[in-house]
Amino acid sequence: MKISTKGKNAIKIMLDMATYYTGEPVKVKDIARRQNISGKYLEQIMTVLQKAALVKSIRGAYGGYLLKYPPEEYTMGQILKAVEGSMSPTDCVGENGTPCEMKANCVSFRLWEKLDNAINDVLEGITLADMLEWQNELLVDQYVI
Repeated sequence: MKISTKGKNAIKIMLDMATYYTGEPVKVKDIARRQNISGKYLEQIMTVLQKAALVKSIRGAYGGYLLKYPPEEYTMGQILKAVEGSMSPTDCVGENGTPCEMKANCVSFRLWEKLDNAINDVLEGITLADMLEWQNELLVDQYVI
């Protein structure tokens, strides 16, 4: 399992939206500028996030995108699965794992299952609010008088 640029950018986009949330929609051009992502590519990711019901689109001159829920309600697993699909290390494990006839006699299956569980525990145990907190800690650490 390797997280693609699309997955990394989805996390950055959601974190940006949480950081600059004021109750008003966040404009794509503003996110694109702050995160150094092309507007067209960002729109593609936003479409996926919207279809996954993680963000909502507001049309019009004052439109943009809003988080659908508070940052505490988003996990990194939800966001990554929306854009990446399965986060399982192999096809034979995970929610949509392919049935394997050799599973009962496969020593490796246990390894893949443990790895899958560990990945999911981490991704489901970290929220967007946690990421905001970590970001704020970094900013405080970088503040110099």
